[in-house]
Amino acid sequence: METRGFDSINVIPFIDIMLVLLTIVLTTATFINSGAIPIKLPQAEAPAGEIKGLLQVDIDRQGKFYLDGAAVELAALEATLSGYDRQRPVVVRADRQVALQAFVGVMDLLKRLDFTQVSLLTEASR
Repeated sequence: METRGFDSINVIPFIDIMLVLLTIVLTTATFINSGAIPIKLPQAEAPAGEIKGLLQVDIDRQGKFYLDGAAVELAALEATLSGYDRQRPVVVRADRQVALQAFVGVMDLLKRLDFTQVSLLTEASR
């Protein structure tokens, strides 16, 4: 019995697999970009710049606090932030529906701890 080599290669299954992988990558990229904590940011006219090596404090709609994605209480947030360098940039992401007192509490905490580079993340208005 004689064995023959392939005359051609069927690439259609390969293309199907690549399209599925592309769909998965594009779908998950939108989740990574938006963050894990659903926050509707307030709007502002000035565009926000990219800052490297920052601490991120989030306040969701229910007034819960997060430091770099991990849920914390306000007292624990103070204890955790006291161990960081005061020159490290801090960005506060607060939901637009959050009670003002929760936001003021975080800003007061950052001021008490002498953080000098504090900014508020907003969306660009349309």
